[in-house]
Amino acid sequence: MQTAPWPKGKKIVHLDLKGAPPRIDYIYRLIELFAQLGADGLLVEYEDMFPYSGELSLLQATAHPAYSHEEVLSIQDVARSKGLEVIPLVQTFGHMEFVLKQRSLWGLRELSQCLGTLSPHGEGGPRLVLEMLRQVVELHPGLSTLHIGADEVYMLGEGEESKRWLSTPGRTVEQLFLSHVTRVAGAVKEAWPHLSIVMWDDMLRGMSHDTLKASGLVGLIQPMLWDYNPGLNVEETVSLLEKYCAAGLTDLWAASAFKGASGVHTSVPGTQRHVDNHLQWLRVAGAVSPGVRLLGIALTGWQRYDHMSVLCELMPLALPSLASCLQTLIQGHFGPQVQAAVTGALDISSVEMDTLDRYVRGWFSPYHRQRRAINPLICMQIQSQATTFSVDRIDVEKVEMERLYPDSTAQEWMEQHLSPVAEPLRRITEEISVCLPEMVPQQ
Repeated sequence: MQTAPWPKGKKIVHLDLKGAPPRIDYIYRLIELFAQLGADGLLVEYEDMFPYSGELSLLQATAHPAYSHEEVLSIQDVARSKGLEVIPLVQTFGHMEFVLKQRSLWGLRELSQCLGTLSPHGEGGPRLVLEMLRQVVELHPGLSTLHIGADEVYMLGEGEESKRWLSTPGRTVEQLFLSHVTRVAGAVKEAWPHLSIVMWDDMLRGMSHDTLKASGLVGLIQPMLWDYNPGLNVEETVSLLEKYCAAGLTDLWAASAFKGASGVHTSVPGTQRHVDNHLQWLRVAGAVSPGVRLLGIALTGWQRYDHMSVLCELMPLALPSLASCLQTLIQGHFGPQVQAAVTGALDISSVEMDTLDRYVRGWFSPYHRQRRAINPLICMQIQSQATTFSVDRIDVEKVEMERLYPDSTAQEWMEQHLSPVAEPLRRITEEISVCLPEMVPQQ
């Protein structure tokens, strides 16, 4: 079914640099491609790849060098030359694992065993995140929009200081959350009055109209409502957007996903799943009232679920999904016209990829192998695909990866995703070699 294209507003591609930061030359190539595919901007989540200095220098990555000041500036220059806006994303409350894992900063955790959540009490936490923000903003001359994160603030209210704070009658975890966010966002607005401030919306969803209206966020922040589900509930999402708008939060963003949202260790994104997510967002955009100002949509592409988890889909493997999702937003549907635009832009033969796993489970399971009940044609296809992942081929892939990513990223990807399957695939190809002569007449 065809819907209207994405309404007036920006289409921002999320560049998550956790664990797999592209080499700078590859970033330039990606920026050019994003622009060709119809993107309007980049949401750059630097995390430990930003060149923090002074007391914050300990936040820089150790497995590979962070980008230099010059490289960060050059990313913006290249983006600007292609007509793309750059929006930096700096986590300021939840998902601060790369910060709070540092031994010297353990005392700033909300709960000692929770690596991601900053304590909202005292001066240390706000001082830390405001210095992070200051360094990022100052290295982005001409910046107009800043994303301060604030999603998934797990275990908030469970720390001892929070329990004491909450023991006062009338105080709630919602107020505790709002106290920190308004403090940070207010300080940003005071320092840089021209900046628009975006934050993730999930911690706001359960708040009542009255709580939102009195939150101090109205006129201060722009919520970005994220939902990566292919079965996104249009009615509920529209209702949530309308609730924010009625409370005075009229400037809003959407967030979809083109990769990194279907499983913590997924290695290849399912294009159709992500296209379906964007089709649902198009239906949401077409159903909201005129009072809701959707400023744009961020197509997220998560590289890790958090700083400590395994790598999921790398960008080269996700480009067909990204291209399909962007074209779906532009065209208002996903059909032959969109597929042709995608295959032409990426120079690929098909957007869909049959997985080797499906063939093996469906036609060469242990049951089939034990009874020699096999389909020769499909087994030959399995054998052909499995050869691609041979041990020798993995070594070649590692060399190719190192052209695009740091050595540490290539090594992690090999160990996590490719090496574990190499030996089983070798055994499968050997078993097929034994089985095939029994099923195919010899010439």
